[in-house]
Amino acid sequence: MARREDVTARLAELEDERDQMVLEPLRWTLRAIDHDRPYKAVVLAQVPSALPIWRAMSNVLSSEGYSVACGTLRTEEYGVPQTRRRAVLIARHHGTAALPKTTHQAFNRKGSTAPGDSALPPCITMGEVLSRPEPFTMISSYGVGGDPKARGRRTSTQPAATVTGKISRCRVVAEDDTALDRLTVAEAGQLQSFPKDYPWTGHDKWQQIGNATPPLLASHILAAALNLAGQPTQPTTASSPSR
Repeated sequence: MARREDVTARLAELEDERDQMVLEPLRWTLRAIDHDRPYKAVVLAQVPSALPIWRAMSNVLSSEGYSVACGTLRTEEYGVPQTRRRAVLIARHHGTAALPKTTHQAFNRKGSTAPGDSALPPCITMGEVLSRPEPFTMISSYGVGGDPKARGRRTSTQPAATVTGKISRCRVVAEDDTALDRLTVAEAGQLQSFPKDYPWTGHDKWQQIGNATPPLLASHILAAALNLAGQPTQPTTASSPSR
């Protein structure tokens, strides 16, 4: 990570604009400090590969007086009916930063409980949030192990695999492999923990859903960052997406 005075220069050197965007929040934070208006809290969430960047940022933020916590969170451990991982950084200018406590068990294909979380309820399944009349299996549009014929399969008694902008391509079948209706936009949103009646608008709603941070996960992260009393509860409705 660049020294504090070199951050702006290093940003200009990055060829990929997406890399610059990942580091932009650090520049904003340092600018706020320079103007004697430091942010009370800084929250960053990205794909797991961003974790080394978050750890490097932690060193800079710590040197500026922030308490910082970072790590990889699993969405199903926070009540989201989907397995998705996100690298998260929480920094607090006053008080001690900490990642949010898990509320549900991690997903385990073998059905066993991971050590240390036996007191937590099982993760939320697709069948619990989607109003479908019969058990089903969702077949991913992606191949497993590089083999396009080996599609990932999740039953309605399990959380969904990671929801992406291509989730509309996933097949849904009955127990006898008979084809069922594919997911609607509303159902895809529910797997991200949006309410069924969330008013999706604009172009490419599928991509909007796939790009969103699950709002239930976001509420847990923000509650931890702002040191709010209590934990968010599993909602029947959810808040707007964060990105």
